[in-house]
Amino acid sequence: MTQLLQKAFNQASQLSELEQNVVAKWLLAELASEKQWAATFAESEYVLSNLADEALAHHNLLKQPRFCLP
Repeated sequence: MTQLLQKAFNQASQLSELEQNVVAKWLLAELASEKQWAATFAESEYVLSNLADEALAHHNLLKQPRFCLP
């Protein structure tokens, strides 16, 4: 455990039981949220990569010279 986290827990331990529970529930919710975001981004990496490839292909297509027929 880092010194900063230990300091935060030491300060939180001085709170009332109700306030400690509020802090604990908040921290657990934040950790769960971070875990969910990490999983969501990991799952979307393939989709985002495909979208980037499509956008690049479209961009390259637009850069090609256009020929006008008489």
